Amino acid sequence: MEASYFTRHPFAKDVIQLIIFIVCVIIGTILINSFVFRSYNVVGPSMEETLYTGDRLIVNRLPVTWSNLRGEDYLPERGQIIVFKNPHYSRGIEDEYIVKRVIGLPGERVVLQNGVFTVYNDEHPEGFNPDDDNNGEPGTPTTGEVNTVVPSGSLFVAGDHRTGTYSYDSRNGLGTIPLYDVIGPVGIRIFPFTEMRFF
Repeated sequence: MEASYFTRHPFAKDVIQLIIFIVCVIIGTILINSFVFRSYNVVGPSMEETLYTGDRLIVNRLPVTWSNLRGEDYLPERGQIIVFKNPHYSRGIEDEYIVKRVIGLPGERVVLQNGVFTVYNDEHPEGFNPDDDNNGEPGTPTTGEVNTVVPSGSLFVAGDHRTGTYSYDSRNGLGTIPLYDVIGPVGIRIFPFTEMRFF
């Protein structure tokens, strides 16, 4: 009986196995990035003193994936820090992905006056401060004036460095963020290692 091709050519068998392994790694990486988690670097001062330039974040994609499987848009919780695709992105001019904190949910009225946000909704017709449950984050007064209703299917977001023009957000030109642009909530800061924390 004649030996098989791969018995006679063991090098070819090794090459094919290596190619299969590389293809599986690539497919696995794509699936993980699309449906499980993604990693991003923070650039700029807009989220100080919560996040700083150079921080490495892991964004949890599972809630978004689960919502999409049910045919729904993912709705983050108020106060969560999220990463989303910039709805005004233009190659070479704007950042493609942005990290901010959720302030207002669809249908809510967001008012910024005297340095403080107030959110009005059916449960709180008298209004409430959305930053009260953020464990002291952000710590700076908020610059600007806002009085707007968040459109259906959108979010009102703000950075944590809210004085001046440090944060480009829903207060000052970014506008509200469509739910379909949300990548997911920040799950953990993994770098610097001495500042590792869960969100």
